[in-house]
Amino acid sequence: MALNIKPSADRVVIEAAPAEEKTASGLYIPDTAKEKPQKGTVVAVGPGKYAEQTGNLIPMAYKVGDVVLYGKYAGTEISHEGKEYLIMRESDIFATL
Repeated sequence: MALNIKPSADRVVIEAAPAEEKTASGLYIPDTAKEKPQKGTVVAVGPGKYAEQTGNLIPMAYKVGDVVLYGKYAGTEISHEGKEYLIMRESDIFATL
């Protein structure tokens, strides 16, 4: 998938996983009660940020295609070409799955 958004510095663009439609017991969850997903796929990565003391580029720990976990209210929601994405700092990501 080619996304023509290029994040700056230590930012990543994430496509959030869809919210759960049913509970484990099979009950359907209404839209008003759905939890905001905390998992998604990295679709674009910035070049990294420069260290304040040395000026060296610190490369990103994540790459396109990584499935990651992030905070419930992390990032800024954006809409691009009809799809919803989150753009957030690398430090807002908790783990890779």
